[in-house]
Amino acid sequence: MTKANVPESHASAGRFGPLGRFLSLAYGAISYIIFLFTFLYAIGFVGGLAVPKTVDTVREIMPPPPMHAVAVNLVLLAIFAIQHSGMARRGFKRILTKVVPPVIERSTYVLCASVALILLFALWQPLPQVAWRIGNAKAAALVYSLSAFGWLIVLYSTFLISHFELFGVKQVVLNAVGRAIPGIGFKTPGLYRVVRHPIYLGFLIAFWAAPVMTFGHLLFAAATTIYIFIGIALEERDLIATFGDQYRHYRARVAMLLPGLF
Repeated sequence: MTKANVPESHASAGRFGPLGRFLSLAYGAISYIIFLFTFLYAIGFVGGLAVPKTVDTVREIMPPPPMHAVAVNLVLLAIFAIQHSGMARRGFKRILTKVVPPVIERSTYVLCASVALILLFALWQPLPQVAWRIGNAKAAALVYSLSAFGWLIVLYSTFLISHFELFGVKQVVLNAVGRAIPGIGFKTPGLYRVVRHPIYLGFLIAFWAAPVMTFGHLLFAAATTIYIFIGIALEERDLIATFGDQYRHYRARVAMLLPGLF
C-alpha cells in the first residue's frame, strides 16, 4: 500500500480469549462509527451543509476579535495535525502497542483523530468576512460539484487501499474469528497509478472549491494545505523506510498530487 499510516502492527489473531476478542471487536466498531459520523460532519462543516455548526457559523452576538479567532483556530488545527501525524509514525506505534493490544492500535488512532476533529468542530471560531465570492449561479453550482467530487475522491481512494483496514475494522474482525492479520504489501491500485496521494488530492479539492470563501474558510484551507505537504513528507519517509527502492522507483515515476506537474 502507498499510505504510511496504514497499520504497521499485524499481530497474530487468536491470542485473546472470547471476551477479549469481543471487546476488541466492539471497540473497533465503535471507533469506526464515530469516525463515520465525524467524516460526514466534516463534509457539512467545510461545505456549509446540513450540520448545526459550519466553518462559517456565527453564533455570538459579538464575535471574538479576528486575531483571537485566528489564534484559537490555529491551536485547534495544530492539535489535529500533531495527533494525526504523530500517532502515525512508526516510533509512536511501537510505544502505543506496548500499552494497547496491536489489534486495536489502528482503531485507537482512528478514535483519537475523530476526537481531535470533533474538538475542532465544536470550538472553531468563525471569520465571516468574505475573501471572494462567485456571483454567477451556474459557476457557483459547478464549484459545489467540484467540492463534492473531491470528497468522492477521498472516499474512493480509501477503498482502493482497503478502507476497512485503514480504519481498523478488518483487524478486529479477523481477530474476532481467530484469523491472523496479514502483513501489508506494496500496491498501487487505480488512482495510485496516477498520483501518489489521491486522498490528499481529494481533500485539497474539497477544501478549496468554495463559491463563497470567507476568511475563516480560507484559514482552514490554507492551514490544512500546509499540513498536507508536511504530512506527505513524513509519510513518504516512512514508506521509503518500509519499502525501500520499491517506493523510491514509484515516487520517481508517479506524480505526488497532479499528473505531469508535481
